[in-house]
Amino acid sequence: MMRTFPLADAHTLPRWRRPDALLMLFAFIMPVAFATWSALLNNFVVEMAAFDGADIGTLHTVREIPGFLAIGVILVILVMREQVLAVVSLFTLGAATALTAQFPSFGGILAITLISSIGFHYYETVNQSLQLQWLPKARAPAMLGTLLAIGSGATFLAYGLIVLTWRAFDLSYDLVYWIAGGFTALAAIFAHLAYPQFEAPHPQIKKMILRRRYWLYYVLQFMSGARRQIFVVFAGFMMVERYGLGVHQVTALYMATLAINMATASLVGRAVGRFGERTALLIEYGGLTCVFILYAGLYVFDWGVGIAMALFVTNNVFFALALAIKTYFQKIAAPGDIAPTAAVAFTINHIAAVFLPVALGLLWLTSPVTVFVVAALLAGTSFGLSLLVPRHPHEGHETMLSRPLAIAE
Repeated sequence: MMRTFPLADAHTLPRWRRPDALLMLFAFIMPVAFATWSALLNNFVVEMAAFDGADIGTLHTVREIPGFLAIGVILVILVMREQVLAVVSLFTLGAATALTAQFPSFGGILAITLISSIGFHYYETVNQSLQLQWLPKARAPAMLGTLLAIGSGATFLAYGLIVLTWRAFDLSYDLVYWIAGGFTALAAIFAHLAYPQFEAPHPQIKKMILRRRYWLYYVLQFMSGARRQIFVVFAGFMMVERYGLGVHQVTALYMATLAINMATASLVGRAVGRFGERTALLIEYGGLTCVFILYAGLYVFDWGVGIAMALFVTNNVFFALALAIKTYFQKIAAPGDIAPTAAVAFTINHIAAVFLPVALGLLWLTSPVTVFVVAALLAGTSFGLSLLVPRHPHEGHETMLSRPLAIAE
């Protein structure tokens, strides 16, 4: 039988067995599989399955279906602890990544991607819930920044190994996917065996809830998901399709982004804690609006691959500020609402992801400029919504429009 351990007593454990250490381990092992899959994906599907813009849009729509169905986590945690579900999800992600190259066809890639995506999205859902339950509010922004830095470091390591060894040793997609996915799967098993099951002081509601007072959080999640999908699907694909970058070049580009995130993520977290979620979100969305406008300009004025790479890195750096959405919710949420609302929010975040990639993939075939204009409009709308985030949000003061006593809705 699994041993449960009260969260309040976790300080008596050795440092490496405490909840924050487990979150750090999760933050490290997940990107090894996911980042490797992402780094090789565009080249893999073009070289092995001759994907075009419509195909890559379809693939990412399939990949996001489990995110849209993340609300199913609420049913799973009726019979499985969140911590266990996180481990099982990580193992699924790792195993599916390891098998990716065994299915080099359109249908095969879609099928194995769907399985790995179930692991990724269910992990992300419960991981966010565990972070907000396990981390004190005062420490959460800084600790989330540290976790982001660790994740960036793991991704940087994976990318660095690809850059250094891909051409030097003439590696195959098969071998690299096996190594990266196998590591994550085995590390997930270790995490399950080495750590106790931490018991948070506030039992989580295990049913779907939608509260009117969280409406701004829901809308910000929806806009974030739609905007991010455009970047994830088309920015990297553009670097391969339009500029002809190879595996090692695309990976090196990701590494430049990660180096910056590793150096700044903890500082970003501390800055959010000091200046507040509203300021962080306004900076993020204002910056992203400008970046997407400039992306559209690449196709109009043909500024060249150097500008495209600079915009790619800048875009990723702005995304680091997205941790402010998490801490905003932590401040306004009732303690028992965190797990079910994380599942609902993750589903909301992926509503656009189900239809946007395939729709914009078809649009991409005729007008890539319009795709990035849509992204700029989404970022600009998010900027306007962020003006409604209070400087000091809390229960009963969720938005600038909140009525002080309306906390039970």
